Amino acid sequence: MSRRRAAEKRDVLPDARYGDKVVTKFINAIMVDGKKAIAEKMFYTAMDQIEEKTGTKGYEIFKTALENVKPQLEVRSRRIGGATYQVPVEVRIERQQTLAIRWMITNIRARKEYGLVDKLSAEFIAAANNEGGSIKKKEDTYKMAEANRAFAHYKW
Repeated sequence: MSRRRAAEKRDVLPDARYGDKVVTKFINAIMVDGKKAIAEKMFYTAMDQIEEKTGTKGYEIFKTALENVKPQLEVRSRRIGGATYQVPVEVRIERQQTLAIRWMITNIRARKEYGLVDKLSAEFIAAANNEGGSIKKKEDTYKMAEANRAFAHYKW
């Protein structure tokens, strides 16, 4: 982290179909080797597939899934007197979103289905129903924060 000044926040443009910046951030995170058109096509195909499977709008499922995955607490390492403690801290809103997107994409790529479109739709549906790998990651983070609650007074 730079000591001179804080990094500038780059603003992304809203996506074409839904007009949402969060969707653009998700598509950018899925993107591999700068192939944005392919990433967009996969995401929108997954949204259509969710609509066929569940009968509700894919965008609504995506928003619900993202909200369910966002963590409220996390642990951060803090070195005090030669010992390192895992101190539970509240997560800023921007970081909640970033962590949720990162965890979802990690778990999407780890799924067993064939093709990223099927993986995307399956993970979104699972996360919207409070199950799946990304929800498990959130719960593990909460368990770690709860286990280290005794060190909460080391918050900075």
